[in-house]
Amino acid sequence: MTHHDEATDERTGERTGEATAVRPLTLAWVHRHLEAGERIVGIEALHGGITAAMRRLTIGTRDGGTRDLVLRSFIDVEYAEEWLDREADALALLPGTGVTAPRLVAVDPTASHCEYPSLLMTHLAGRTVLGDEGVETRVPLLARQLVAIHALRPAERPRDYVALTTADTVVVPRDADVAVWSAAIDVIRKPTPSYDGRFLHRDFQPGNVLFDVPPPGLPPSGLPGLRITGVVDWAGASWGPADLDVAHCSATLALLHGPAWGLRFAEAYEEAGGVLAAAASERLYWMVRDALAASEEVRLVARAWRGAGRTELTTRAVEGRLDAYVTALLDALG
Repeated sequence: MTHHDEATDERTGERTGEATAVRPLTLAWVHRHLEAGERIVGIEALHGGITAAMRRLTIGTRDGGTRDLVLRSFIDVEYAEEWLDREADALALLPGTGVTAPRLVAVDPTASHCEYPSLLMTHLAGRTVLGDEGVETRVPLLARQLVAIHALRPAERPRDYVALTTADTVVVPRDADVAVWSAAIDVIRKPTPSYDGRFLHRDFQPGNVLFDVPPPGLPPSGLPGLRITGVVDWAGASWGPADLDVAHCSATLALLHGPAWGLRFAEAYEEAGGVLAAAASERLYWMVRDALAASEEVRLVARAWRGAGRTELTTRAVEGRLDAYVTALLDALG
């Protein structure tokens, strides 16, 4: 345990010293979904999420080996039932599609059996990579993965996307160029452009993509063979414009690595065979919409990234990058 163990997790309200604890009703529910003769032999808190408590459960198998499951619990989250229903639906349709995702084991969206709305799924190998090193290699891989997701044609179309940000909810960063932000906000006041619908992940970004890289401190396996081992967090799966998923990943890359990488991702997506809106004004609408949505979550996102090791990404630093990115978008597409 680290010296942070007795702090309070601002996302879940739990003491972080209790982060590995799973409540009794939830434990009983998990046990009901294990194979005969299996038992939980280890529990580890997984960090980096913003809305859910995540735990890796090590399961002892009948033959003396182990396998891992992931328990995802929403604590005091308003839309937990809807998100878990949507994630369960997405995980159920992904096997056999070529897009690697966890396999659904069980879901309790209304907390009928558990203390909190929960989902149990298989654990994927690999880990998220949020550092600057190697970003030029990862961006094309991210782009190709998103093109593959957008190529999915589920038998049952998910619900249409929802964009909650409005011109009135945008949070202009301190020290930002007010004129630039005013112009950006005016962009999303315009009517929504028409689009060809695609299957969207809706939170596709480096924090939800796993790579086959060794943990920090071990020698790298070599970038030439780098590959994505899976995509997680499908709670936002929906139907909408490919531009929206691209815009979300672009904004995240801009905040993690600098504005140029936000602009680069859209190019990489097209190089990988993806199709974006034809008109620059329409591309600008989607790119700006997601950048402005990020303004409402800067503090939460920055805190999660610092917890994952990017200690230099203070709220002020991320606000500065967001301001520079919004400016760059208007310069490039405005």
